[in-house]
Amino acid sequence: MKKYLAMVPLLAGAAFLASVGFASAEAKYTIGVSNTVQGNGWREEMICAIKAQALASGEVTKLNIAHRNTDAAGQLEDIRNLISAKVNAIVVNPADPAGIMSALEEATKAGIVVVAVDQAVTEPSAYIISNNQEQYAYLGAKWLFQQLGGKGDVVYMRGAAGASADSDRDKGFKKALAEFPDVKVVHEVFTGWQQDQGKQQILDFIATGSPFNGIWTSGIDNVIVDALVESQTPLVPVVGADNAGFVGQLNSVEGLVGAAVTNPGSIGGAGVTLALQILNGKKPAEQTVLVEPQLWENATEEGKAKLKSVADPSLSPEWPVSISIPEWTTYTKDQIIACKGPGE
Repeated sequence: MKKYLAMVPLLAGAAFLASVGFASAEAKYTIGVSNTVQGNGWREEMICAIKAQALASGEVTKLNIAHRNTDAAGQLEDIRNLISAKVNAIVVNPADPAGIMSALEEATKAGIVVVAVDQAVTEPSAYIISNNQEQYAYLGAKWLFQQLGGKGDVVYMRGAAGASADSDRDKGFKKALAEFPDVKVVHEVFTGWQQDQGKQQILDFIATGSPFNGIWTSGIDNVIVDALVESQTPLVPVVGADNAGFVGQLNSVEGLVGAAVTNPGSIGGAGVTLALQILNGKKPAEQTVLVEPQLWENATEEGKAKLKSVADPSLSPEWPVSISIPEWTTYTKDQIIACKGPGE
């Protein structure tokens, strides 16, 4: 079963004590981390949130981080190395749920708590804390199709093929598409959640001369706007994530109409909190917790005011502005930007 939250549930244990200034429990846990995408701002924020929350909790002596560009086979190897290292918990962002299922099962049998963040896994013993990816896509796609008046041609720029977050987002996108039969996808492409790749893909499509009326992106967004501006292509409505660069563009690029759907990379820090709660005997009521997204648009005065209030030009353009999740993360802005874990 899944537990749905507007933003977050109540925090318990040492993380709460740390947040209100009390001494936390003695550091005693080693947490392993497995991530398969480097060079992506969202994933880098996720790693920094993991480090910052581990440090802020006061309960983690060491992080053992496997953070590299690899596939499911590589992640399988990384997880088994973490098992051999006898970590107490593993926070994992899965490359492919089926591809790593056996390793997650091995971890659980070894007494290791497994928490998947950002994306779901199929191993039933694992806990999941994730942004609601299906709703993320549905909210943005529906808004885009409404902006087009219910008809037109759209470019559909997905994430990484095989990733469960991409599969869930595809469900949400197609759910919205089914509600608008006169909207057509004229180009569909996997960006791999890579900035340079996504920008080149939209430039290549623009070069074909094929007309399009809107663009939905799976979080590779500010470079798409850059491509439109640099190629002097007429601006069309663009949907992206709450990345600092894109939020800034929605506030400043003349003629740009768009929407940012929240997808905080700080979910990594929430994964650390959940792992510590479980290690301390405070298991959640449900195996899966989903954080519900919000949509911020600049087509209304209310939406413009919201976007201005959340803008943060001090962050990397690829970092989501949602750098924390209230009551799941207790670190400061300075701590997540410092990106330092216990012992660093």
